[in-house]
Amino acid sequence: MLGLLLLQVLACCLWLGHSEVVKSFETSCPQFFFREIPPNEALVPQNPAWICQRYKNQYYFATLYNRKMRIPVYSAYIYQPGPGKRPKTWLVQPQLIGPTYPKTMEKEWTLLNRYNVSLEKLSQSQAILHDYKNLTGLNRGHLNPNGHHDDYSSRVATFTLTNIVPQDEKLNGGAWNNYEQQTMIRRTQGCTTTYVIVGAVPGNNYIAKGRVNKPSHLWSAACCVVDNNYIKAWAVIAENDKNQVQLLTLGELEDTLTELYGRGQVSLFDSDCPRE
Repeated sequence: MLGLLLLQVLACCLWLGHSEVVKSFETSCPQFFFREIPPNEALVPQNPAWICQRYKNQYYFATLYNRKMRIPVYSAYIYQPGPGKRPKTWLVQPQLIGPTYPKTMEKEWTLLNRYNVSLEKLSQSQAILHDYKNLTGLNRGHLNPNGHHDDYSSRVATFTLTNIVPQDEKLNGGAWNNYEQQTMIRRTQGCTTTYVIVGAVPGNNYIAKGRVNKPSHLWSAACCVVDNNYIKAWAVIAENDKNQVQLLTLGELEDTLTELYGRGQVSLFDSDCPRE
């Protein structure tokens, strides 16, 4: 009897370790972080969810999600750009509703019609498509952009509502897009692996009748391994109502985020990644 109980507990623990909403990135999807070390506790909100973003039974990136604000705190991924079609289908995160739901991201329609989830129940756990309808001056801004991935499935995986925020449309289509598409290409020359973390600082404004926070700032940091002896880093930040992106050192961004979040010194990457 005791042996059977232990087997049940072990099976439960193994299942939890492979579910999409996880207990920690270190034990479930550490591969998206430099030296397998995610950012420190200074970015963790009051009601967090650690999501190993899973599509078709494969992990593609990691997202720390703010359940209360209904926006991601950050998404972490490995930069692997390539040409390809831009997906059109938006997905949601079933396990934010509860652990009995599918581990892989799904369409809203699938949850409502195949799993009999009500739209109200889904909307309690996360942002839904209706929240982003009829926006003025804002659009759906990816943290992890689909253009930084080299195959269709990895691009589709970025089209989850847990990876987007209400972003100033001029910034999203202007200076931020220039950073994603042009600056990143220049900066990653010679890199064998580039680890990226893109985040959003919660602001004082909301969309969808107060349901979804509009961030005050968006930021991005990269740590690039050139070879065994050389690692380089860079970072940017942008106010979410101006079409401007400020280029910073990693250390400057961490100090800025320390002030903006107000929860202690922020550390985005392992200490081997240069701050200057």
